[in-house]
Amino acid sequence: AATGLRGSGAERSGGSLALQGCSGAKGQEPAGGQRAGASLLARRSRPCAALSRPPQAAPTAPAALTPPGGGPGVRPGPGRAEGAEGAEGLFVVLGAGLAAASHPLLYVKLLVQVGHEPLPPTIGRNVLGKKVLYLPGFFTYARHIVKVDGKRGLFRGLTPRLISSTLSTVTRGNVKKAFPLEDMEHVSNKDDMKTSLRKVVKETSHEMMMQCVSRVVSHPLHGEAPKAALGPFCTSCPYFCHCSGVVPHIVGDVIFLWCCNLLAHFINTYAVDDNFSQASVIRSYTKFVMGIAMSMLTYPFLLVGDLMAVNNCGLRAGLPPYAPVFTSWIHCWRYLSAQGQLFRGSSLVFRRAPMQAACFPID
Repeated sequence: AATGLRGSGAERSGGSLALQGCSGAKGQEPAGGQRAGASLLARRSRPCAALSRPPQAAPTAPAALTPPGGGPGVRPGPGRAEGAEGAEGLFVVLGAGLAAASHPLLYVKLLVQVGHEPLPPTIGRNVLGKKVLYLPGFFTYARHIVKVDGKRGLFRGLTPRLISSTLSTVTRGNVKKAFPLEDMEHVSNKDDMKTSLRKVVKETSHEMMMQCVSRVVSHPLHGEAPKAALGPFCTSCPYFCHCSGVVPHIVGDVIFLWCCNLLAHFINTYAVDDNFSQASVIRSYTKFVMGIAMSMLTYPFLLVGDLMAVNNCGLRAGLPPYAPVFTSWIHCWRYLSAQGQLFRGSSLVFRRAPMQAACFPID
């Protein structure tokens, strides 16, 4: 190879061979140093051969839709609509399954709300060691129902509750499609307090609209669930009897949404410092904790709504002497407040016996 590089004739021969390789001509095999020069200059001839080839158009794939914030793109197609319908059906099935699984708990809670106490209270002690009377908890109450009505007795009124849950889920989905919420960029800095508060108000208003519409649409069936659970109801009652109790439910939902979202926003903005290492973790749990607290504070609206659904509709639980006939939900609220029963049924574990508890059989 060294000898081939030193010879000027070898270099010329190698260069000529390289040019021949670029043009595609076939030459005779060189001998001696020419062969070495051709091997060394073969690398230089490759780009020329590549350039001599005609360009070929590469197959292009359909453009992907990239979200504004980056991330993997989504290819357009009819599969997205089918996926959305499948997700909506999955939500309906999950909601119905959750309603069926939690129905025994809600059934016992309804019996406690209307004041049915078939078992006598027991003597216990509170945290300070003072003797108090405790009413039976959920498990004791459920065992009593199974003993009297069997296991099927725990699922009385399940059918209207499932229909109401499905109708509520479908209504929320349709309202969300009809009135989509415009996306707003995430703002969490204190300097952008006005923009961040405007975002919270907009999202809460949209969520309140969906909740109110779904509540109005599904409430007639929601009111049928306690009637079917407690026994046969009067078929000659007017239509407003099936819609009674919707106003306190809507008022409670509106207060819950606004208080929960606004309190979580102000706590995340002012109380949680950005320099704290676990600030993001605390902010992620703030709304959950506020939801639990506000659900306890707005429980009287739920109780009044459930009592108005069974009041004066042909059930023994909604007629004297077990319950007075209420003229409005405010009348019911004042009656429960005077009796100290605004939170009746809010706890199914530690239930202290009230001063006067109604007890009546259920047919």
